[in-house]
Amino acid sequence: MNLIATIKEKAKADVKHIVLPEGTEKRTVKAAELITKEGFAKVTLLGDPAAVSKAAAEAGADLAGIAVVDPAASPDFQGFADSYCKMRESKGMTPEKAAETMKDPLYFGVMMVYSGQCHGMVAGAENSTGNVLRPALQIIKTKPGISSVSGAFLMISDNPQLGDNGVSVFADCAVNPTLTAEQMAEVAFCSAETAKELGGIAEPKIALLSFSTKGSASHERVDKVAEAVKIAQERYPELLVDGELQMDAAVVESVGQSKAPGSKVAGFANVFVFPDLDSGNIAYKAVQRWGNAEAIGPILQGMAKPVNDLSRGCSIEDVVNTVALVCCQQ
Repeated sequence: MNLIATIKEKAKADVKHIVLPEGTEKRTVKAAELITKEGFAKVTLLGDPAAVSKAAAEAGADLAGIAVVDPAASPDFQGFADSYCKMRESKGMTPEKAAETMKDPLYFGVMMVYSGQCHGMVAGAENSTGNVLRPALQIIKTKPGISSVSGAFLMISDNPQLGDNGVSVFADCAVNPTLTAEQMAEVAFCSAETAKELGGIAEPKIALLSFSTKGSASHERVDKVAEAVKIAQERYPELLVDGELQMDAAVVESVGQSKAPGSKVAGFANVFVFPDLDSGNIAYKAVQRWGNAEAIGPILQGMAKPVNDLSRGCSIEDVVNTVALVCCQQ
């Protein structure tokens, strides 16, 4: 299965405009060329045009069909600065500070998304996750009813009996060191959306994971997961959510039905919500390395409009694939 190819075909059916604020970063510039040639997204690079052209020449990239915008010289600059100043006025923002902030391509790019000029933004090839998320959280914020952003991975296994024909969603594996019960419930909801939009999973079956299954162990951490299940089932009654479940009870039918008889999720789960970042991050990397699974992500979930982060060690292909994912996020 080539899930990325499927996602690109979906993106081609409704081409979106994506802004790449790191327009002078060579991998990003080359990725912009490849995206444009594949035709699944319209791309705008941010940066001084001379510096962008220099990066393109060094990367061997053709900028034909790619818009290049210098934030400080853009006709939108003052309007974006004024809007940003107004939304941050209660935080002590001044017109002078707002104008200086808007010279930062990350902030300008987020304003392009906020204003509707672009569908989404992808950055992080040369910026930290904190730098990418900060303007997004200040300007775009999270979806209504969602208190925090989370990071999911699409895990693709050669074993079709795992997940949904080999495709699963793991979250939160990238953002929040700890989750409250309410946040776990929110991550379950957001991960179900990711499963449907990007994973092609028609019916997400969501397991909230623990070292206990249905009270087999007593601990406050177990209680947190059990409470998260109650919140998720009450708040999102349309979802199939169960827990607390151990991983084997979540994925092996015989174990699941033994430990949680009658559950529609135990033994059949395709979306896995971990109780903390330790377990989530360790699990996805273990499955990736020892299980020879492909890990696509992290996919930032919960934003009101799509913004996604890259690893600073990303490849050109990673940038291309992440843009494809963002094109398909709602």
